[in-house]
Amino acid sequence: MVSSLFPLKLQDVAVRRQGKRIIGPIDLVLNPHGPTIVIGPNGSGKTTLLRVMHGIERINDGSVTWTAPDPSKHAFVFQSPIVLRRSVAENLAYPLRLLKTPAGQIRETVGYWLDRIGLASGQNSPATRLSGGERQKLAIARALVRKPDVLFLDEPCANLDGHATREIETLLQEIAAAGTQLVMATHDMGQARRLAHNLVFMLDGKIHETGPAKTKFSAPQTEALAAFLRGDIVT
Repeated sequence: MVSSLFPLKLQDVAVRRQGKRIIGPIDLVLNPHGPTIVIGPNGSGKTTLLRVMHGIERINDGSVTWTAPDPSKHAFVFQSPIVLRRSVAENLAYPLRLLKTPAGQIRETVGYWLDRIGLASGQNSPATRLSGGERQKLAIARALVRKPDVLFLDEPCANLDGHATREIETLLQEIAAAGTQLVMATHDMGQARRLAHNLVFMLDGKIHETGPAKTKFSAPQTEALAAFLRGDIVT
């Protein structure tokens, strides 16, 4: 089921830093019925686009409009997972404590997610001792304990090995199937093909193509996307 937050509309959006254009102008209507994957070369503006949609990047021009604005209904997972200097379990409990969730419900929710991400046996260990893949799974679970309608992810599998990547992709596929809308940037074209229902291709701070992933992968409309999918360097 698509969240009532959608469609999300970006109109003439531009972000500049120190007078340099980072992205823009961007026009995009996002109304996903499955994971939306943002691809493009390094420096194309993928991360900035996600930050703009989530509301943590100031725009210089244009507008970003959710149909039913509610920042509590979307969450963000960064490329480098952020963990608190607390136990694994306390990392999951923290956002629920901020919401003044009853203690019994916190225990139930934390226990569920510890089992879900395979970290129940180490729940009392410091989260800072986890491997990169374990940290990322914890960061994703911590974002999901509040049951967001939309989860933004910025290259969550960057620098992870194949085993960790497979575990995270499986988790993402499961939560997407359960109704959470995923909007994710990735540099991994294999991952994009495995996960994407919708595709957004960025180049030089602008959106060059967007549409159903199956169509875009099989029949790109621009030479830039065709070249990028071939593995060529595009600028």
